[in-house]
Parts: sequence; C-alpha cells; structure tokens
Amino acid sequence: MPLADVDGPQDKPQDLADLLRRAANADRTVLMTALNEAWAAPGSFLDLFLESFKHGENTAHLVQHLLIVAMDKKAFDRCNAVHPFCYWFRVEGMDFAAEQKYMKGDYLEMMWKRNRFQQTILELGYTFLFTDVDILWFRDPFPRMSPAAQVVMSSDFFVGDPDSPGNYPNGGLLYVRSCAGSIGFYEHWQASRARFPGMHEQYVFDKIVKEGVPGRLGTRVQFLDTGRFGGFCQHGKDLGRIVTMHANCCVGLENKLFDLKNVLEDWKIYKKRVAAGNTDYFSWRVPGRCIH
Repeated sequence: MPLADVDGPQDKPQDLADLLRRAANADRTVLMTALNEAWAAPGSFLDLFLESFKHGENTAHLVQHLLIVAMDKKAFDRCNAVHPFCYWFRVEGMDFAAEQKYMKGDYLEMMWKRNRFQQTILELGYTFLFTDVDILWFRDPFPRMSPAAQVVMSSDFFVGDPDSPGNYPNGGLLYVRSCAGSIGFYEHWQASRARFPGMHEQYVFDKIVKEGVPGRLGTRVQFLDTGRFGGFCQHGKDLGRIVTMHANCCVGLENKLFDLKNVLEDWKIYKKRVAAGNTDYFSWRVPGRCIH
C-alpha cells in the first residue's frame, strides 16, 4: 500500500513491509494504533498513551514494537518527532485531520479504510494488536492471549463468556493472528459492508458474528473480559488484574482526556501503595466527566 509522491524528504513513499519488519517482535507481531492531528497534538492523547507504557508493569518494551498509523500530515510529523515507527496512511480526496465526530463527516470512510489497512497487515504475514490511542496500558497483554486466538475484540459490555456473540464489541482493542482464517474473516467483513449501508465496521462486525461466521472460514471470534481489558462503559475494580483502560462510552475529546489523566494518576498511586506494602482495597476514582 504505497504512498503517493509528495514533496519533502520525510514525505517520500514509505515501504510498509519494511516498517513492519523493523517494528515487529520475533513472532512477527506488532502493536498498532491510528490517529489524526486532533489526537496527536502535544499534551493530548498520544503523549498520555505513550506515558502509560512507562508506568505499566512490564509494558515499556512494547513501545519498541508499536507502529503508529498517521491519518494526516500533521499527525505524521508529530509521530516522527516522538516515535521511530510512523506510517502516513493517505486517502486521496479525504481529510482526516480534524476530530472525527461519531458517524459524521468522513468518520465512516476513515473507519472502513482503517479496517482494510488492518487486512493488509495480515496479508503481509504480520499478527497485530490494534489499540485506540485513548486506551491506557498497565500490563503486558500477550501472556493473557491464548496461543490459539485468531480474532479477539474488546467489549463495551462483557457477558462472561469470551465465545458468546452476545458480547457488545468494541473495535478499539483488537488482536488478530495472521492466518488463513483471519484473512478470510476480514474479506467476509469487508464484503458484508454492502448489506448494511451507512453503518460503521463495528456494527457490521457485530451483525456477522451474531449471524454466525461461515464455517468454511474456520475462524474463531472471541471477546476480551472487561475485568482485565476495561473501559469507561464497564471496567474491573481490581487494579491487580487490569491490563488496559479505554475511554469508551464518552463523548468529546476533552472529557476523555480529563478522565484518562485521572485514571493514570490513580494507577500511579496504586503502584506506590503496592510498593510500600499497602494491600488495602483501592480502585478508580468516580465520578468524572465520563466515568459515572
């Protein structure tokens, strides 16, 4: 998926395969996020996202395998200033720089283009763990992923069974192993868009999983427990188990950022208490602008 030629030494066409080769770990797995100018600005989500890895348990090394996909020029420039693995995903005739309101403007096309980009990663032979940039990271997720996992999505609300289609999917955290089954699933996912015009990729995902994934694909779709991979919709209270915290079920970048900063501060307090031998109950503060 080469880039069009544009002016400037940093804007020359990039080799996605080479970026993946350099970013991936020994198992050909990359951590990946995508952002635009509104999310990449100094003091905004990108800085908080990267800071969380520094304060997590055994998470600092994960940044060495992070590919940041920039949706516009300013996000790409900002990424290059703070991180070694940046890819400018250009879509001719579309501007993804501003905050993309849910289901408004270019939002739908941005989400479907991102979905097709994820499929390209799989086709190049790389497994990925995609994370929205409004997710904070507190523990290494990979030891908590089954070696047999193929397509595993986070949940807004988890019903207790990782295999149940009754879970409420959230594409903000998505682990996909590169294999024939997962690539086939993505092809089925993309093709199903035509049956649900005007709907985003997460809606279509939910529909095709509830319908039942075609048996010929041999794909197992699972969901993550919000007790570990939580969010503002539903999250675990036990900070001894939490892996991630997602600013879902919240409208507005300022509100998300405000509460995520509090979440990171709560995590730092928790770590200090544990280091001092204090095992008394301690959880996230409420209420906030998002967490109620």
